[in-house]
This record gives sequence, structure tokens and C-alpha cells, in this order.
Amino acid sequence: QVQLVESGGGLVQPGGSLRLSCAVSGFTSSITAMSWYRQTPGKGREFVARLTTSGASTNYADSLKGRFTISRDNTKNTVYLQMNSLKPEDTAVYYCHTTEKIGFVTNTTWGQGTQVTVSS
Repeated sequence: QVQLVESGGGLVQPGGSLRLSCAVSGFTSSITAMSWYRQTPGKGREFVARLTTSGASTNYADSLKGRFTISRDNTKNTVYLQMNSLKPEDTAVYYCHTTEKIGFVTNTTWGQGTQVTVSS
């Protein structure tokens, strides 16, 4: 199993920046992709960004390209989400997510989420 713990959320003014962290532990060698999602009240979880572990390729929600950056530090088993030029509509609970493959079995894991509030 994989365990995920997010941190780094908080209150930031519009135009500001935050960096979210997701500490990954457990059977990390099974992970094939790491992602960030977000959710606002009354809405489903929205894809934010994804990074594959094999080739370290990334992809982003079209509306967030250029402002958000996903990265990882293998030495710390941590994945990051750098968020710049934040807008009030970026306010949400942000979740870390991993996809793991063991043989023919695919599993997914969610973190507990971290609140990001963009407000003046």
C-alpha cells in the first residue's frame, strides 16, 4: 500500500503563490503516476496536474497551464505542486493521488487533502 500526506495549504492573497507538498510512503516502487486534483463544495474532483514516474512526463488541466507546475523529489519521496498567480477561483481542497500497478492489478490512493484559500 501507498500512503499520502499533503501539506502546504493555507490562505494567500490573489496573485500570490503557494507550494503544496505530498509525502509519499509505502510501496512507492509500484507507483506509475502522481497527480493533483482539487475539489470545491458541491463539485466533483477536478484534475489539476499529472506526472508519470517512468518518463517523468507531465500534463495539466488546460485552464491551469502556465500557472501550476508539478514536480517530484525522488530523494524525499515527495511530489509538489507549485501554484503561482493564484486567483480566488483556485480556492479548493487539493488532493494528492497516485496510481500503482502490481502485476496486472491497478490501484489508486488519495491523500486527505489540504485547503487552499485565495482571498484578500
